[in-house]
Amino acid sequence: MKSLEQLTRPNIWSLAPYSSARNEYAGREARVFLDANENPYNAPYNRYPDPLQLSLKDALSKVKGVPAENIFLGNGSDEPIDLVYRCFCRPQIDNVVAIEPTYGMYKVCADINDVEYRPVILDEHFQITAEKLLAATDDKTKLIWICSPNNPTGNHIVREEIEKVIQQFEGLVIVDEAYSDFSSQKTFRSEILNHPNLIVLNTMSKAWGCAAIRLGMAFASEEIIAIFNKVKYPYNVNLLTQQQALEALKDPFEVDKWVKILLEERSRMVDAFRLLPICEEVYPTDANFFLARMTDAPKIYNYLVDQGIIVRNRHRVQLCQNCLRITIGTKTENGELIAALRQFQ
Repeated sequence: MKSLEQLTRPNIWSLAPYSSARNEYAGREARVFLDANENPYNAPYNRYPDPLQLSLKDALSKVKGVPAENIFLGNGSDEPIDLVYRCFCRPQIDNVVAIEPTYGMYKVCADINDVEYRPVILDEHFQITAEKLLAATDDKTKLIWICSPNNPTGNHIVREEIEKVIQQFEGLVIVDEAYSDFSSQKTFRSEILNHPNLIVLNTMSKAWGCAAIRLGMAFASEEIIAIFNKVKYPYNVNLLTQQQALEALKDPFEVDKWVKILLEERSRMVDAFRLLPICEEVYPTDANFFLARMTDAPKIYNYLVDQGIIVRNRHRVQLCQNCLRITIGTKTENGELIAALRQFQ
């Protein structure tokens, strides 16, 4: 890969980050806090939170098997997605490459940051080769985005092809593993110490059932994490989010139970969909959702909305014509969906 200095925007490389009051005494004990213009009343919410979320990172390190110094935490995964552009991509000069279809925020953030976005279409099996992705790059390509398991298709991108991209691309490769807890595949976060150009994303929103607290994470080299920390807002993860995440992490076995139930329900739902006359195909999935090609997705979607049942209409997404994306809910919710679809005319 190119050196990190070559990949980083020059103004970011030389940036002197904002130094918060909490940063300046880090590592020393303190009893009286008269430094940050806080109200001394209404503890604990009157104090600014730990800007680097050190206690939470220590807890996550034990669960995720990644050293705390290799973890960045953000306001959902969308924050590190946006940060990658702001740190490494020069507006109107650099470009990025991504598989297509995939999670829409990669392109939204590219557009916001005025960076050219180059989609590379998946094949009929929703797969891609490293050769095809690399062929879309040039000397101004800074990033390659790979979501695996992919959204909205649900399937893993072949691991060997991702490895080839990481090994051969001179820029940064971001592997988004938001749905990895539902898959039996080995995660890429265990590879970050071997690949200095690899960034792996994860989230508390899916398997951990904590979408409301908005906590995303990025795993990468210490040098990349340091650049993120230079650019992020000083207190980007609030105290309530940190507290709730720490509480959730106390019982990872509960999450394992949820995942097991959801995988059983996923199997049941896929079988039920395949028996529906209005379903033409259910695609393989490694996530907590599946993609189904229907006879008339827009019409079926609108019918379900009238029944008070909301799924995701992916009809207008490339390669997903007449497709609905179905999230696995509780057994009762899933039963309501199947019952409604059996009544569709």
